[in-house]
Amino acid sequence: MKIISSVDINNLGLDPVQSVEWVREAFLLKERCQLPPKISLHPRDNDFINTMPCILPEEYHTYGCKVVSRVSGTTPSLKSKLLVCDTNTGIMTALIDAEWITSRRTGAVAALAINTLRHSKAKIYSFLGLGVIGHATLDCFLATNTDSKIIVRLLRYKDHAQRTIERYSSSPNVSFEIADTIEQLVDGADVVVSCITYADGLLVNDVTLFKPGVLVVPVHTRGFQNCDTIFDKVFADDTGHVSNFKYFKEFRAYDEISNVLAGKNPGRQNDNERILSYNIGLGLHDIYFAHKILNLIDRTQ
Repeated sequence: MKIISSVDINNLGLDPVQSVEWVREAFLLKERCQLPPKISLHPRDNDFINTMPCILPEEYHTYGCKVVSRVSGTTPSLKSKLLVCDTNTGIMTALIDAEWITSRRTGAVAALAINTLRHSKAKIYSFLGLGVIGHATLDCFLATNTDSKIIVRLLRYKDHAQRTIERYSSSPNVSFEIADTIEQLVDGADVVVSCITYADGLLVNDVTLFKPGVLVVPVHTRGFQNCDTIFDKVFADDTGHVSNFKYFKEFRAYDEISNVLAGKNPGRQNDNERILSYNIGLGLHDIYFAHKILNLIDRTQ
């Protein structure tokens, strides 16, 4: 059995563009996978421990299960480990520190959603939450949009916005704005991306601030429930993971983003549609990334 650390994965130097392609490939395999909804347990308050199993299609002979936790007050607050088994033998083949996989695949899925569902003239991209997941999303989004002029709007919080600007200062096609309030952050934005892991209630009470054509991507699903019933379309990674949402039955039009990628659903049909994309986080992507990474490591040994 292999034991793979985040350092081992980092040493592979995986390209964010490749990561976005991997999540696309995994989405196109989804209907042939065994992918039950994650089991989420809550030891106290808003802390959680999620168990996320998936079996890839038969030709991959791969089963995996990730355990991810968020415990407030710890650093980092999100922690994850992933085990991989061979479905032909039942033998456990790898135990992987999945923190790199979790952040990169989450950022890649968000970037893919943005690239797939934004309107054709999108220019202003607002980001809320500038931690590991926020930066992973920016890494993947900017890497896949090097030929476009982009305005990234950030919320002023401690020194996070300034540090983020410094991190991406070498990107010649990107300029930055800093908003002092969340209302300023979303007002007039073409795309709003939230990477915060916790929200106490709604983040934006005035839904008129969301302009026609806006795409809202709540990476951890929290804080935008007042958009659920008034936005034109809602997409999600997996129906089983959102069917228990309070307003699920009131979505105006709903589908899985995998059907958009497969050409079964047109996705955005005009530049005025307001769209929500709920990126729930699927064990499918974790296990697919693990499969790819283990193959790469085998080739280097």
